[in-house]
Amino acid sequence: MPLRETLARADADLAAGRVPVARQRLRGLISSFPHDLVLRRRLAEVYRLYGDAAEAGRWMYLEEDRSASETAAFEARYGSPGWRMKALAWHGPEVKAATAFAQGQLVAVRTACAEELGHPVDWDDPASYRDNLKGEHEAPSEPWTVGGVLAGVGCLVAALMFLAIWVNGVVALFG
Repeated sequence: MPLRETLARADADLAAGRVPVARQRLRGLISSFPHDLVLRRRLAEVYRLYGDAAEAGRWMYLEEDRSASETAAFEARYGSPGWRMKALAWHGPEVKAATAFAQGQLVAVRTACAEELGHPVDWDDPASYRDNLKGEHEAPSEPWTVGGVLAGVGCLVAALMFLAIWVNGVVALFG
């Protein structure tokens, strides 16, 4: 699906309150267009709707006007340069960055990772920094939503009703 059409669908999803769907569309676009800073900014805006400062900071990390608190939350969640390289989902050389600031950020993360590991690392070769990805990362979690809680409660009620009907059937069969 073309970029503009997918962006239009993401906007429609947001307007309709389908934030998770819009988030997934934008994540897919970033995987296809990793150098597009506008897409990263838009995904950061979606994560702000969730109140997830670390993920907003992740997607704004290459922007000069990023929030210091979001950046700190991102750096805390993705504690090592290797995890940051993985989280930034960049592909190709840093010179493909649209701004000098973004290029500098990418170089800084890659350089820090290489220094920590003691060998060169490459954005296009995750194996080159994989040694640095052992257990330091807290998995991103999203805040609970009313819909998610209601779905969980609904599943629990359905399971309890099934169990009650089953027990009733067993009692009726042997009783």
